[in-house]
Amino acid sequence: MAPIDKVMQTASYAALAGLALAGMMAFAPLATRPDYAGLYRDAPHLDVDTRREGDSLRFYLRLPAPARLGPGHPLLLVAWPSYEAKQPLWQDSIPRRQQRPRPGTEVSVHVSFCVAAARVPAGAVLQLQTNIPDAKDNYQDPATTAWLQLTAAQLARPFVLTDSAGLPLFRRYVQAGETFGVDSYGIFQPVRWKRYAVNPVPALPPMSNRAALPAGPRVLPVLDSAETQPGERLRFAEAGLYALRVGSGNTSPPLAVMVAANSYPDLTTASELIEPLRYLTTSQERQRLTDAPDPKRAVDKFWLDIAQGNQNLGKDLIRRYYGRVTAANRLFAAHKAGWLTDRGLLYVVMGAPPSVRRLYNGEERWFYPEGSLGGGPITYTFRPRPSTFAPDYYELVRRPEYELLWYAAVEKWRTPPTALTGPNVRTDPQDR
Repeated sequence: MAPIDKVMQTASYAALAGLALAGMMAFAPLATRPDYAGLYRDAPHLDVDTRREGDSLRFYLRLPAPARLGPGHPLLLVAWPSYEAKQPLWQDSIPRRQQRPRPGTEVSVHVSFCVAAARVPAGAVLQLQTNIPDAKDNYQDPATTAWLQLTAAQLARPFVLTDSAGLPLFRRYVQAGETFGVDSYGIFQPVRWKRYAVNPVPALPPMSNRAALPAGPRVLPVLDSAETQPGERLRFAEAGLYALRVGSGNTSPPLAVMVAANSYPDLTTASELIEPLRYLTTSQERQRLTDAPDPKRAVDKFWLDIAQGNQNLGKDLIRRYYGRVTAANRLFAAHKAGWLTDRGLLYVVMGAPPSVRRLYNGEERWFYPEGSLGGGPITYTFRPRPSTFAPDYYELVRRPEYELLWYAAVEKWRTPPTALTGPNVRTDPQDR
């Protein structure tokens, strides 16, 4: 048995291990074309990771508190042929076998179960639910619902990343100097890694002509590489993009991991506070902030000036803007920080999308009901651009007609209402 399974079975976490799905209790399927906006709420999420184990696919779930499983709190699993499918491939309910909360831990509950790999083909969309769905939540509660589209690489990957306690990490980024593990199914094997040279650039505004910009390199140069001993934990001192493989051959696909500096996804240094302002400022403004004797204080003054001396409003702007940057870092981290991605760009400036639709062709559409100049609805379309290093990466479809909309959105940050005074400053409902 692999080490991670020993941890999950003996660490007094709620666990459902090696369950067969045949003959399990069925439940009513959800309505077609649900709204996926819940995926991008800045709130606790039901986290999911997978590992191939022979002819099975093991699922690891982390349920945020106050998560419960058992009577009245089932674990539901639905397989859909696509995001817009009208009928599921199949649906089952996984029964509870044991539930022993870890003493002193109230943050989350961990669950593990297996599904026959033949039942989850590449491209299938899995819906995992820890409550009985109804029309009220519209399947948007990220704490109880997760959506996962399986790729061929994911179905073949025989390992997961683990934290210092040996439990799944549930993220594809680590901090420089952070120790983590690579837990593989079967016998212990060495882990091979390569570090690649990348130049992460910020996303362009939605009206930009991407074709006018020079294309990036087709092949990323390898800066260094090494192989660890079987079972050895990893710790990378250099920030950058790493690709991990298990074993001596190339039979399993690599897993890309972004190693971030400082306290990612949080912002702690002056440069980390200044750089995301590029979506609202000119290069000259950012340079003045960088060259200031005390850059952090200069950033505070930048926001206080926008608030025209209203300290409550200035603090609220800082909380909202950098709260969105941090949330984008968590939600959209890929081969670069989340706020640098196309989805991160809109998330930071426009806010979390009130409504999201995912199409059969993989496109993702964000709807803002009051995003147009006249106060009407506006839609932004993202197309999937998966790669070895960023399998869940999306690119914004840019259009010239977005120009006035974009400048209007930026202007709302640069000239906020200054009549708001006192401790109860009103904020954007999406940021609450």
